[in-house]
Formats: sequence, C-alpha cells, structure tokens
Amino acid sequence: MRALLIVNPHATSTTPAGRDVLAAALASELKLDVVATTHRGHAAQLAGQAAMDGFDVVVVHGGDGTVNEVVNGLLIEEDALRVPALGLVPGGSANVFGAGVGVPRDPVEATRHLLRALQAGTRHTIGLGRLYAWTPDHDGPPAPRWFTFNAGLGLDAGAVHRVERARERGRRATTARYVRAAVRSYFRQDRRHPPLTVGLPGEDPVSGVYLAIVANSDPYTFAGNRPVRMNPGCTQEDGLGLFALRSLALLPVLRHVAQILRRTGEPHGKHLVRRQDLPWLTVTSEVPIGLQVDGDYVGEHARVDYESVPSALSVVV
Repeated sequence: MRALLIVNPHATSTTPAGRDVLAAALASELKLDVVATTHRGHAAQLAGQAAMDGFDVVVVHGGDGTVNEVVNGLLIEEDALRVPALGLVPGGSANVFGAGVGVPRDPVEATRHLLRALQAGTRHTIGLGRLYAWTPDHDGPPAPRWFTFNAGLGLDAGAVHRVERARERGRRATTARYVRAAVRSYFRQDRRHPPLTVGLPGEDPVSGVYLAIVANSDPYTFAGNRPVRMNPGCTQEDGLGLFALRSLALLPVLRHVAQILRRTGEPHGKHLVRRQDLPWLTVTSEVPIGLQVDGDYVGEHARVDYESVPSALSVVV
C-alpha cells in the first residue's frame, strides 16, 4: 500500500522528533513517502499530485488548516485515478476535524490509532461541506472550496485573522490568544448595522444577521480540552448546521458564550437562528465581510453559497 505523509513543520505541536517517530512507524506498515510543506497551499498541491499518482493513503501531520488544504487537494483533481483515503495525526492547536472523526488529540495515541486502523483496513466515509465564495470584484463563478468542520462569516473570521497575523510575528496560537482576538473583534465590529442575510431552503430569507457560522460537525472548536458546541447534534453523516446571531448586544452574547461552553448545552435565544441538516444555504453581505474556513482566514467576500456533500471522503479511523 502506497502512502504519502505530509508534515507541516510549522504547526503548533509538531516536532522533528515526533515526525521521525511517526514516519518510522508508518514505514513499517506502508510503502511511504514523506514530504514537509514549505508554504501556504503546498499541502493541497502535494495531495492533488498524490491522487493523480494513485497513492492509496495520504496521512496528514499538522493542524486543521493543513488538513483542509489536503482535503481540497484530494478532491479538486477530477482526473485523479481515485481519491486516496485520508489518515490523521494531529499537530495543531485545536485539531477539531480529527476529534470529530474519532482520532485521539494526542499525537502518540493518534499514531497508535492510525496504525491499528491501517492494519485492520478500517475506513469511514464522511460527508463534507463545500462552498463558493464570491469576492466583490468577482469575474465569473468562484472555484469550490471544501470545509471539514465549519466556515464562518463575521466576528469569528475577524478573530481568526488577528491570530494569524500574530502567528506571522512569531506568536503561538493558544486558546487565550483566540479569546483576546475574539474580544477585540467584538468591540471593533459595527454592532448597529447587521450586514448579513441568510437564504434557507423552503423559508423566507433571514435578514439582520451579524454572524453566520455554518457547521459540518460538532464541536465548533476547543477551548483547551473543552468543546465549544454551537451546533450540538450536527454530524458528518447529515446536512449542514447553522448558528447565526441577530444581535451583538453584550448580555445576549455573553449568554450564548455560556451556552456553547456547556458540555451538553443547547444554544437558544430569541436573537439566535439555528438550523440542522440543511442541504444548502446562502449568505449575502451588504459590505464585504471576512470569511474563515476550518480556522483559516480566506479574505473578505460579499456572498457565500454552501452545500452539503454526502459520502465525499474516506478516512482511516
């Protein structure tokens, strides 16, 4: 069985020693090639080439951003011989996607878990989200982009952007840094003029929205070891979930923060719009607004079309 190990050496919790141990363990079971990424987008290029070259498995050792790149690379090559299965060994700060498919968050335990799954030949086919993000000056339809756990417009994208800029200055992506970034984004956001309108199947459009997060699974992320649950019950076996806020007044926001931090909580409130098992939805904005996809900031957009794609990818678990 041919496998490609893609390592992001700059991910939060990857180390050269850990990479070498992982590579040695996988090489004992597989015909293995190992490549380290060197720039943004490199993982997608490597995964796309692996699909074209007929690899059986692509294993990712990195954070959620690297996983997203690999998924997009695997699924973007329409001329690929077949889509390789995806294997995961977490190496980021949150590792949301891996937790959602049952991969241990500890890299050593995840390596053991992956080896057992490879030996047993177990695979799990999951659904993914796919979006089309329209820039203000778009010329023709945008290219599709896959997401594995969520994609959000508004405040959370602003927080992600702040953390990314901090990482470019050599800072670590910690829970505390994300919290500070979210607080700064909240107080600097226009809280009087909601820019978003959400189009839903079989319903009138929902206007007056400040924040829209579309989920493919639960949780949204982790605060340390605590799951942040905006869409409890959303899984990769059903449609998309929606968490949208029609008020950024401080008290409702604090109430929702408390709700999503409860391990079994169910977010609710008169200013909250939630939906489950959606086949598609559309979010438009009166002004260009920031978008994050699986925890990566991807710029400002005026419209995003989302769709659920069942049975899109095979994962080694």
